[in-house]
Amino acid sequence: MDFLIRLFLFRPIKEGNTMAANFLKSLFGEEDIDEQDGLYETSEQVSTPANTSNKVVSINSGRLNQMSQISLYEPRLYADVKQIASQLLEGHAVIVNFTQMDTNVAARLVDFLNGTVFAIDGEMKRIGKEIFLCTPKNYEISGSLTSNLKNDGDKF
Repeated sequence: MDFLIRLFLFRPIKEGNTMAANFLKSLFGEEDIDEQDGLYETSEQVSTPANTSNKVVSINSGRLNQMSQISLYEPRLYADVKQIASQLLEGHAVIVNFTQMDTNVAARLVDFLNGTVFAIDGEMKRIGKEIFLCTPKNYEISGSLTSNLKNDGDKF
């Protein structure tokens, strides 16, 4: 250990100072440090200034390169819900048209998608009689179509 201390942490000085030797004895518990070994002091750290750049980068620059995507689906089978849910999990919005499905199966798909949207902290809105918009967390849905939907009846 004494060798490593001398090699990496300390460098010899020309004028004698035994205070450093006493400090090392108390710190490392070494009893046999000669007078000459105590004539070391810590090396100075030379700090180099970091290269600073005046380049201004927009916080939203990463979003500009990544395009948002809205997928359109018209499922015919219950098994189609896996592909729709995977799009939501990947961060894409989905519009689902249930007009080509049996009403009972469509209600099960709506329940499944509602659970998926809840899990990703997203939102699900009815935008037509049998059409739903499902969005992940990073989308905001504004507006309402409830006045038009009340006249159409509620299948699910």
